[in-house]
Amino acid sequence: MYEIRQHKTEIREYYLEKKRALTPEQKGELDKKLCDAIIASATFRYAETLLMYYPKEDEVDINAVALAALAQGKRIAYPKSDPEDRSMIFSFVSSFDDLEVGTYGIMEPKPGLEHFEVTGSLQKNVICIIPAVVYDKKGFRIGYGGGYYDRYLSQFKGTKVGVQYHDYIVNMVPHGRFDLAADVIITERGIYPKKT
Repeated sequence: MYEIRQHKTEIREYYLEKKRALTPEQKGELDKKLCDAIIASATFRYAETLLMYYPKEDEVDINAVALAALAQGKRIAYPKSDPEDRSMIFSFVSSFDDLEVGTYGIMEPKPGLEHFEVTGSLQKNVICIIPAVVYDKKGFRIGYGGGYYDRYLSQFKGTKVGVQYHDYIVNMVPHGRFDLAADVIITERGIYPKKT
């Protein structure tokens, strides 16, 4: 287990450094192309609810996807993290004005908003867009090390969507038996042909 954790840390640090070396112009162009690819996908078209994330500086900026979803009458929700048990609850928002700075300096839903119920029968046509430092060709990911998404996705029954730049998809990343793969990966080049 220690070896897997150490290997993940090394891969995470390498790809974070690589991503931080992108110029703002390079990153902006990649983000725009990737958002366009998400919006053009059938995965997005048939989704009625999207569980989003608000990007940090070194994450893929998917804010354009959120705006497109709202413009098309879809529902979007963002996570609020609880550092005590490393859990997340997603709440619906109608605009970015419903977000405020929260845990770890990340934008989170303001209190009092309606929650998305992860258990039950409300997960038809629901997608969860999952941030990661890097994905592999089977859809496994290395995140930021907190384990929040791993815990959440163990209950989530909708479609798990990985988003990442094409150059940040590698042959294989180490994963444990509780790690879950994304159902689909989208890059700036479109749907990535996952290996099974």
